[in-house]
Amino acid sequence: MARKASLSLPEVNFSEEGDIRHLHLGSQWIQGSMQVDAPTALVHEYIQRMMAWLLFVDPITVPKRQALQLGLGAGSLTKFCHKELRMKTTAIELNPQVLHACRGWFKLPADNSRMQVVLADASQEIKESHWLGAVDALQVDLYDEEAAAPVLDSADFYADCRATLTDEGCMTVNLFGRSSSFQKSVDKIAQAFGDEAIWAFKATREGNTVVLAQRTPSRPKRSQMMERAEFIQSQWGLPADKWVRVFKPVQA
Repeated sequence: MARKASLSLPEVNFSEEGDIRHLHLGSQWIQGSMQVDAPTALVHEYIQRMMAWLLFVDPITVPKRQALQLGLGAGSLTKFCHKELRMKTTAIELNPQVLHACRGWFKLPADNSRMQVVLADASQEIKESHWLGAVDALQVDLYDEEAAAPVLDSADFYADCRATLTDEGCMTVNLFGRSSSFQKSVDKIAQAFGDEAIWAFKATREGNTVVLAQRTPSRPKRSQMMERAEFIQSQWGLPADKWVRVFKPVQA
């Protein structure tokens, strides 16, 4: 059983900017967005980069894999993995208002045989035995209403994340916040995954840095990554050729 939140959860609301709808947790900070006339599109650059794990797997195998999101946000990654990649997809979300908002305002489908949302504390839920060694793509984007730093950002938490992954599995993490330290977070991830397992993008204009950690470290040839990037771009419309240019291994 997941523990219940000890503090009251923030109110959820949304705003609109042209064709883009934003999710907020009672503050100005954007927790996720949707293009109203293309609800499965990934609006923000950092959200697109959370899909960089695709560079490390055979694209043909993607529909047979399991995706797990920690933090539902506006449901962007959950919808994309479910609808576009045709993966088995689960999101873990603490705040039931976020789930209600995603279903009402952000066109998140109802739970079905290939997609579900679990209302739980992510730090506890990922320790459940059915997740151990079961996840191919773990996407971590956990922020509160202040967006000051990741809610979960410890070596122990990242070790639990690693334990969920298959041998080819990858974790992608959004690191953003006014008080967060990129290097401190990378050091904690390295304690769990090892120095050789970590890759990182350059920061976006908005200040988001996406870090990827592999369950089993590898160094694919640039030619192989470019070949996969071309497929990812043509098949799913993601700017993967740009990823390869700004995505490098990190020595923690």
